Amino acid sequence: MATSRRIKTFKSMETRESIIQNYIHAYNAFDIERMLFDLDQDITFENISNGETNLSLNGLTAFRAQAEAAKDLFSERTQTIKSFTHHPDATEVAIAYKGILALDLPNGLKKGDTVQLAGKSVFRFSGDKIIQLTDIS
Repeated sequence: MATSRRIKTFKSMETRESIIQNYIHAYNAFDIERMLFDLDQDITFENISNGETNLSLNGLTAFRAQAEAAKDLFSERTQTIKSFTHHPDATEVAIAYKGILALDLPNGLKKGDTVQLAGKSVFRFSGDKIIQLTDIS
């Protein structure tokens, strides 16, 4: 019985990693439809930077609108997965991020500037769907 449970857990972790990799590859390719594929209709999203929540969204429609708006900020962007840490209903992913701005920002960053961040994303699952995504940098 324990062996069967370990195999199921292992498959579940493999499935989660595959779903997350699909999301990250779609993000890097600016492919919004593929990013949304494994998200639940009631997805919740939070972006936390320097300990403060600067964006919070509920639902697939709001997530899509934000993803569409965000893709115009960068001419190139790459999230690189550094590691996975699995929990019972979530997977934490260490991320290295690099993006090249496509336009000037109000904070003084200019078109062509490179933004580099290290952080993590926490993907919470229900079955094979992502129900919550929290980006932390």
